[in-house]
Amino acid sequence: MILKELKIDTWVGDPTNCYIIFDEDSKEVMCIDPAGDVDKIEYMIKDILHGELKYIYLTHCHGDHIGGVTELKNRCGGKILIHRFDSDGLNDANINLSTIIDLPKIELEADSRVDDGDKIHLGNLEFLVILTPGHTKGSTSLYCEKEGCLFSGDTLFRGTWGRTDLPTSSREAIMDSIVNKLLVLPDETMVYPGHGQATMIRDEKPIYLELKPKLL
Repeated sequence: MILKELKIDTWVGDPTNCYIIFDEDSKEVMCIDPAGDVDKIEYMIKDILHGELKYIYLTHCHGDHIGGVTELKNRCGGKILIHRFDSDGLNDANINLSTIIDLPKIELEADSRVDDGDKIHLGNLEFLVILTPGHTKGSTSLYCEKEGCLFSGDTLFRGTWGRTDLPTSSREAIMDSIVNKLLVLPDETMVYPGHGQATMIRDEKPIYLELKPKLL
C-alpha cells in the first residue's frame, strides 16, 4: 500500500487531511475526504501513482470534507461511499455546514451507503467500516488490519476528539465510539485523522482510560 496525504485549506482552521490510498498490484485508488484542491488530487492519482480511482470515501458529511467530491468524480470517476446515516446531510446545508464555511451550496448523491461492519476492498487491501457516531450521527472510521492503520475522520484526533456542538453530534456518543470501538484496536495501530497530526492508539488510551491531560 502506498499512502499519500494532502492538506487542503477549507477556511475552517486546520486544513483537512485528504488521504489517497494506492494498491500497487491492482493499481486501484481510494480517496478519503477530498475537501478540494482537485487539481492536486487528480495529479497524484493519474500522474504520480498512475492509478485508477475506485472509491471516494467520505468519513462524514461536513462541507470541509466533501467540497471537492463532485469535481473529482467528474474528472476521475469512482464510487462515492458514505454511511447511510450521513447520506442525507450531503444535500442539506444545515447539516453539512457548507454555507457557514463559505463554500458554494453542495448537492451530491452517494453511489453506495455503507453500514457498520461492511468491508471495502481495494485490490488485496481490506478496510473495515466502523460506525463511530458523535461528531455526526453517521461518522465512520476505516480500519485496515493488514496495514495496521485507521482513518478516523473527525472522531479521534491526536490528543483530543472532534467537535460535538454541531447538528446531529453528541459528546456521549463520541466518547463511546472512541473508548469502545477505536481504543480496542491494537496499540500499534497508526491513526490518520481528518485534521492535524497522525498518532497511535497506544498514545491516545491514557486520555480516555486514565483521564490524563490532552496531548499538546
